[in-house]
Amino acid sequence: MSPETSSEDNGTRQDDLSAFVAATAEEFGIPGVCVGILVDGQETVASYGVTNLDHPQPVDADTLFPLASVTKTFTATALMRLVAEGRVELDAPVRRYVPELELADEDAARRITVLNLLDHTAGLEWNLVFTGDEADTLAGFVAHLPELPLIAPPGTRASYSQAGYNLAGRIVETVTGLPFEKAMAQLLLEPAGLTNTFFDLDEVMVRRFAVGHTPDGDDEQLRPARPWASWRAGARGNNPGGGISSSVSDLLRWARFHLGTGEGVLPAEALRHMTEQSVELNAGPLGDGVGIGWFLREVDGVRTIGHGGSGNGQAAELLIVPGRDFAVVSLANAGPHGHLFNQAVVRWTLERHLGAVERDPEPVAYDGTRAREVAGRYAIDAMNLDVADDGTRLTLAVEIKPEIRAAADADMPADLPPAAIGFLSPGGDEYVVTEGGLTGQHGRFNRDAGGAVVGIDLAGRLFGRVPAAS
Repeated sequence: MSPETSSEDNGTRQDDLSAFVAATAEEFGIPGVCVGILVDGQETVASYGVTNLDHPQPVDADTLFPLASVTKTFTATALMRLVAEGRVELDAPVRRYVPELELADEDAARRITVLNLLDHTAGLEWNLVFTGDEADTLAGFVAHLPELPLIAPPGTRASYSQAGYNLAGRIVETVTGLPFEKAMAQLLLEPAGLTNTFFDLDEVMVRRFAVGHTPDGDDEQLRPARPWASWRAGARGNNPGGGISSSVSDLLRWARFHLGTGEGVLPAEALRHMTEQSVELNAGPLGDGVGIGWFLREVDGVRTIGHGGSGNGQAAELLIVPGRDFAVVSLANAGPHGHLFNQAVVRWTLERHLGAVERDPEPVAYDGTRAREVAGRYAIDAMNLDVADDGTRLTLAVEIKPEIRAAADADMPADLPPAAIGFLSPGGDEYVVTEGGLTGQHGRFNRDAGGAVVGIDLAGRLFGRVPAAS
């Protein structure tokens, strides 16, 4: 398809986007969605459905959605302002700014840098799971970091880490002398004109906001998800990595900011530096590499930067094409299919407006020998992955660890049942999920120096293999 950015009039663009959004939301069973695109300086927004199945209000461009991990683009940008002002150095050890930092390994605690946090090369596992008053402060979060396993020496590989960004937020606090949320407002949100973007739930609750929805029981009937933003305890302790809420209208402004205006907050050189690849990704759907706060991905020759996020029954996606004055934002209030909705929106808009067609990777035929080699349990702090071989196909199932679920004082997302996966090449270790809520996710099984399978990458996270019980 040829690009249509110059010839398409606003009315046609609005009608086509509205029709696509409505049809796709119905296809995936999403109660409420909002999508915005920026094409050649012109914004088009389409919404569909309601904020809450129990107390419905129509979704619009100003409806607030929790952005979950899209928050990381804000935290990284605020830190880059401190870098541009000479108050933080990317290559400096984190202990220069957070001297109390302790980790499970002293050498890692001494060596880890600010950049390691921002490009996910710190070697920290995904996140901490703990409760109590300390969980509601960044200082308390940092105090518990010695409990977090390390998966690799700092700087040696990328593995997506919420904990790394929460530690980056503590740097913002110590350098500015302000609570993280107030520092973010002063450094970034206010000067960038983001008047509909908040960390404070008290601000969210007096505006129109979307409620997440998750399947209930075997009938898959959607119900409002509780708690509202996330099932993880300690909202403030996780704010730098996933605590912001915003709307499509503000996210389009955020996209314009990163397309080069900087709103007087960041110089163009700092914005450009954020989009440069810092480290290559190890085969996954997040992208080909990581910059500072962004995942970098090439789609049919078009270079993109972006970030997604998923909360409790919520999914967010932001993708920007530097140099093409193009961006797409997609917000959906149901899990797990909200992610699939967002990916369909991104694909449609890239093809329609830039002529960039994203093609799904195709698995090769089932290989029983290789399937038996990788079958087993893999885990991170809060989740188990079970890769199973039944002699005809390989499957992957995801569960929240039973002890985590049992200790939770709120609803948690449903586990994902076994879904088929397949290898992408004969003899290779890359795989793709071909059905279910993770359809299209791909990654790689990891081996040690002796060739034994010791881990699996999924959604940018490294899950270590759990030894089989003797």
